[in-house]
Amino acid sequence: MSARKIAVVLFQLGGPDSLGAVEPFLFNLFMDPDIINFPFARIFRRPLARFISSRRSKKAAGNYAQIGGKSPILELTNAQAEALQVKLAGSMNSTVLVAMRYWHPLTSPVAEKVKAGGFDEIIILPLYPQYSITTSGSSINEWNRERARVGLDGVRQKIVDHFYDNPNYIDAVVDNINRELKKFSGVEPERVQLVFSAHGVPLSIIAKGDPYQRQIEATVRSVLERGQWRHPHILCYQSKVGPAKWLQPSLNETIDSLASKGARYLLVIPIAFVTDHIETLHEINIETRHRAQSLGITHFEMTAGLNDHPKLIEALADEVLKLAREE
Repeated sequence: MSARKIAVVLFQLGGPDSLGAVEPFLFNLFMDPDIINFPFARIFRRPLARFISSRRSKKAAGNYAQIGGKSPILELTNAQAEALQVKLAGSMNSTVLVAMRYWHPLTSPVAEKVKAGGFDEIIILPLYPQYSITTSGSSINEWNRERARVGLDGVRQKIVDHFYDNPNYIDAVVDNINRELKKFSGVEPERVQLVFSAHGVPLSIIAKGDPYQRQIEATVRSVLERGQWRHPHILCYQSKVGPAKWLQPSLNETIDSLASKGARYLLVIPIAFVTDHIETLHEINIETRHRAQSLGITHFEMTAGLNDHPKLIEALADEVLKLAREE
């Protein structure tokens, strides 16, 4: 085992830990310069973020109320961190920490904790399998600002850019799909539609060279190759915000189209998320389920988040150890 003392910092979106936290969480989200950016944004970003978060908070709080009054993302991410800590224990002297982008524990105190820990090396691990400036990129930018503020510039740092092509990650997704497909026992495979749903991003982001779309498409191809299913499948995108053009087709458009063509059995697979949160538990499992059933879908299922699936933890450990071994 290496004598180097390594901090492994997991990045995740974060989520409100109470209904009262919904509006400040949304404010932090819309204050992100990697999310809201336009000419003179430095002047108008704060009042705009205040306006949007205030306007959206009541509906969002109602949605969180339906899934337990808060986001489960912190507990689930902590479970991932604990499992990864155990997995790495025999191979490296490491401490796994969690930094959330928009709610506690925020990046700033985590950077301070790393500074106080006297680590020899930092490995950054965004919990987004596919890279986008709006997710991994935003978290890395925030970390680097805080890293400079607390004086960590002299500590060697390495970053896991993505892990969508890690075989263990693919195996975890396939395993989750196989588990849910058992619920369609007795139905011919050709009648069960696999709907891969990824979080959308504006087309303007993709046009600037963001690799997210092609990495999502590559993920779906790898999952299908590994799964070897006979089920029809489609990729779509969810969670659009604002009037700009986003990746298509949308999840709602896809459900409408499939139902109009006579589909009655759907398995929705959230392909860009590794933990359950509002966009799986409410947007898919409540809103989309209701929409599908109202259109005549008779059997609707959703794969759970990978959460602390052993194969996901193996994938994360793979990526960390690969960087730790690099000189």
